Amino acid sequence: MVKRTWLILCLLMVLALPLSTRAELTWQFDQHTRYMALGDSLVAGYGAVPATQGYVYLLHQSEVFDSVPNTLFCNAGVPGATSGDVLSYQVPQAVTVFHPTVITITTGGNDVLNILNGADPATVFAEFQKNLSKILFTLRTSLPDTKVYISNLYSAAEAPGSDEAVKTINYIIGQTALAFDVPVADVYSAFKGKEGYLLLTRRSASVYEVHPTNAGYRAMAKAFAEVILKK
Repeated sequence: MVKRTWLILCLLMVLALPLSTRAELTWQFDQHTRYMALGDSLVAGYGAVPATQGYVYLLHQSEVFDSVPNTLFCNAGVPGATSGDVLSYQVPQAVTVFHPTVITITTGGNDVLNILNGADPATVFAEFQKNLSKILFTLRTSLPDTKVYISNLYSAAEAPGSDEAVKTINYIIGQTALAFDVPVADVYSAFKGKEGYLLLTRRSASVYEVHPTNAGYRAMAKAFAEVILKK
């Protein structure tokens, strides 16, 4: 009886210990993979339910870069951000503050939206090309050992006027990425001909609600994973 009581007391003492005492991970932050995502609402997971089902979070969770415990993760994506915003605000944070070892980028969607809202297409395309060139040049020169991946954009053919603009933006992305040896995740092909990937197909949705569903975000994550795992 005394032995049984002693065993129970020992068990209660163990259970009362903080979890950190019983199963603490050894953190050595300087040796961790540092993953940073740059871009717009697609990077932020806008429209996914919950937002942590966005493609950036899925890449982190699927451990295509490194194990989750060994990865420091920073999502800098902001809904509404244009390529100019990425250049002006997010890239400086990557270069001077976070110092990532791997970066993913999705940008250009809001530049296309500016065209749909009446901006001159030629001006927008020229500005996008200049911004993207500066983004990749800065990352390549300031973080020469950092792995950088970028995606092209899917087409929302249901949104009037978007398809041709997206094709031009994708051409710019492809040529600029090639110049800086940055792999491109082919999101355009991943979405082409597929149903259920965009919120605009949902009942009562606006034709300009071009954000992905959870299925669409999974397709984006897969497109990125395909180029990441090739390296």
